Amino acid sequence: MRNSLGSWIFALCVVAASGILYGALFYGRASAIGAIFALFVCVPIIAFERGVLFPRLYAWISARSTPVYILLTFIAYYALISIGYTVCGTLLWWLNVLPEATWSNATMLPDNVVFYALGVSAILSFVSRIRELLGRGIFFNLLLGRYRKPIEEERVFLFIDLVDSTAFAAEFGDLRAQQFLSALFATFAEPVRRRKGTIDDYVGDAAIITWPMRRGLRKGRCIHCVFDILDAIEADSDKWLKQFGRVPQLRAALHGGPVITAEIGVDHHKITYFGDTVNTAARLETLCRTLEAPVLISSELASRMKLSSDIDAEYLGTHAVRGRGQSLGVIALQREQKRLSKGVVQRA
Repeated sequence: MRNSLGSWIFALCVVAASGILYGALFYGRASAIGAIFALFVCVPIIAFERGVLFPRLYAWISARSTPVYILLTFIAYYALISIGYTVCGTLLWWLNVLPEATWSNATMLPDNVVFYALGVSAILSFVSRIRELLGRGIFFNLLLGRYRKPIEEERVFLFIDLVDSTAFAAEFGDLRAQQFLSALFATFAEPVRRRKGTIDDYVGDAAIITWPMRRGLRKGRCIHCVFDILDAIEADSDKWLKQFGRVPQLRAALHGGPVITAEIGVDHHKITYFGDTVNTAARLETLCRTLEAPVLISSELASRMKLSSDIDAEYLGTHAVRGRGQSLGVIALQREQKRLSKGVVQRA
């Protein structure tokens, strides 16, 4: 999410605007040159903080204790600012955009540029971290106060659960089980981002992923998200076996319909969803074990979209769902000509 095209466009616009503001504050005139310098100075810092530039170095620094992390981060930032400013000054001087300046003047890094660049980069990094923590959609909805008053809307919910997590914890211990779950949930991030979804919450060994109804139905995004996750796990099966001694097995259920969405909390704010749709999606996931089907979708939701040709759908009839006044039509999904029993998704 943090490296999506939208987030980069937003960051570039803010950085360019900060450069124009810098020129107005320190030189009494707004100029595009300030925006160019700002981009050369701040973008490398943002790319470094997002793990795009020197990812191994950033990962190594991130693993240090907090005081060492802060010290090393500022050293890295200062180096990137110096290099960016020198490269930009050299380029503009060579293009004769700064005709009145010598090369040394064009590339000499003023102290106020260092502090200004660090400040802008720190603000953008902070916003990026908060947005990553809350989720893109949730962050902007909280920022805009969209759900301060509860509203009714239609959403798709995907409940996806790790099979036999209790047994894993009993065998390897709670700490190892938590590391296993952390690695698994990290695997979810890219498929969910690619399919325009939002990870709403983690509940024990399960993740709840949601879409606004129209977005989730378009091109079958909600269904493809499930199989993208399964494919990602399968592709790294050797890595899972080497690191944890087993490949994750998942159960997943999809359902959608009307919910009440509201922002709740005082000291800690959260957007939450109320209604039968959420409860039905959760209870549908428990049917995966009973029906020996790793991926289920309600017939109500399936009827609202066209399944792609690579998805096999098997209607399993109607089933009573606990807490629901009527039976629910259930469909099992799997990839055509590809049985998902290679250690990625199996019966519990």
